[in-house]
Amino acid sequence: MNNKYNVIDLFAGCGGMTDGFMKTGKYNEVAAVEWLKPQVDTLRNRLEKKWEITDSMRRVIHFDIQKNGQLYNEFLGDEDYSAHVGLDALVEESGEIDLIIGGPPCQAYSLVGRIKDENGMQNDYRNFLFEHYLNIVERYKPKAFVFENVPGLLSAKVEGQNILDLIREGFAKRGYDIVADVRKEALIDISEYGIPQNRKRVILFGINNQVYDDSQTKLLDFYNEILTRYKEPIKTVKQAIGDLPFISPLFDEESHKKRKAYETPECDITWHTARYHNIRDMKTFKLLAEDLMSDAPQYLCSKKLCQLYKEQVGVEATSSIHRYHVLAPDQPSTTIIAHLYKDGLRYIHYDPKQSRTITVREAARLQSFDDDFEFIGAQTQAYQMIGNAVPPKFAECLAKAVFDFLEKYK
Repeated sequence: MNNKYNVIDLFAGCGGMTDGFMKTGKYNEVAAVEWLKPQVDTLRNRLEKKWEITDSMRRVIHFDIQKNGQLYNEFLGDEDYSAHVGLDALVEESGEIDLIIGGPPCQAYSLVGRIKDENGMQNDYRNFLFEHYLNIVERYKPKAFVFENVPGLLSAKVEGQNILDLIREGFAKRGYDIVADVRKEALIDISEYGIPQNRKRVILFGINNQVYDDSQTKLLDFYNEILTRYKEPIKTVKQAIGDLPFISPLFDEESHKKRKAYETPECDITWHTARYHNIRDMKTFKLLAEDLMSDAPQYLCSKKLCQLYKEQVGVEATSSIHRYHVLAPDQPSTTIIAHLYKDGLRYIHYDPKQSRTITVREAARLQSFDDDFEFIGAQTQAYQMIGNAVPPKFAECLAKAVFDFLEKYK
């Protein structure tokens, strides 16, 4: 392990970021912190089975990062969180921390979230979760960090203060610099890195100004020269999921009385099972997929889709954001979001003969998870994990770029 950089993953989720960093073979995952149990179980399972980390139960801390004191020290467990040895103990065993990665939950910064919330997410506790990230950076003083979040971070405000300014100031007080023009340099189009999905994210790469001088020059080098060398050709939805087995729809009433809407194909790939839909919705999916494949599609605007929703469901659509949308086969997917777990109408498969929305495995592929990545939990939990994750393939590109930076400016 001496030739690898030691890393901690905060707000780790099911491990999208961790998986990408582990794929490079250049990092040692000292610890990960996550508060949701299905995500914790999934990450522990992945570390053990894929990356042969036999003490993954110990390294992945199931705990609320807001409870800093108990996070650092041994915790005996309670009805909400599992026992752990403490983050300090894991760090002490590793020697030192070179890098901290992760990003707080994005809902408080999301443009959609702010539109839907009557207070514009002003009262949401998640606005300030970044402070706990700051505290951990200050405690372990890594050479660098990677802080990932949604584009809404650039405009999010609380009580008139720009969240990004608070983050920048918080890191500066602790001796870390981020790039001066975040919008220009750090807003990354992830589809340019081989991810079959239109997904933009703010990637704050920060460096310790006690380790690196002339920080702005080095940060610009990271974004404009080092990271960009890992770009790949744009990948489409069909390239990502087109080879998965066909799923046959069932339109007979008897099957639906048993809540069976599709025939599940026999295959070795897990989670390739369609979620249940009623006959009305299945017919709508077929109609929309056929329309997309036609020479003159009619349902490409939100107004027409809202009108169709009213015709089919009998009520006005409360929002045009999460209603019917067919994934075009010859383009990257629209952004896969965590709301997928409760919204069963938006991510419609392009094949009208299948009359369905995408499976967990298809969502996972659009997020660049490998087929051997096992999700532990219920179907809704798997969708949520996938939507919240950093795409592992992009995380791998990011990990290679960070490694290059650390080696270049050793």
